[in-house]
Amino acid sequence: QVQLVESGGGLVQAGGSLRLSCAASGGTFSSYVMGWFRQAPGKEREFVATISWNGGTTYYADSVKGRFTVSRDNAKNTVYLQMNSLKPEDTAVYNCAARRRGVTSSNSYAYDYWGQGTQVTVSS
Repeated sequence: QVQLVESGGGLVQAGGSLRLSCAASGGTFSSYVMGWFRQAPGKEREFVATISWNGGTTYYADSVKGRFTVSRDNAKNTVYLQMNSLKPEDTAVYNCAARRRGVTSSNSYAYDYWGQGTQVTVSS
């Protein structure tokens, strides 16, 4: 059973930065597509970023493109989300997810495993 644990969330002022981490255990992390999603209060879950198994392909939501960077370290079984120039509208619970088979995807239904999430709050 794959377990994903996010960390790195917190409270930050607008314009600031945070780096989220997602540590995986119990599976073959290096073969998984990984994704980041977020959900704000009263809103549906939305796609943020995804990265292929070897890090060679990344894809971002338009709302974060140019500000967020997804990366991974397969030796550490960890995927990261570097978030710069944060805005109040980035406030949400951020979840990482793992996809066992297939290519990068922005569709949450394509992912097999999910972490519990970490709260990111951006104050204005």
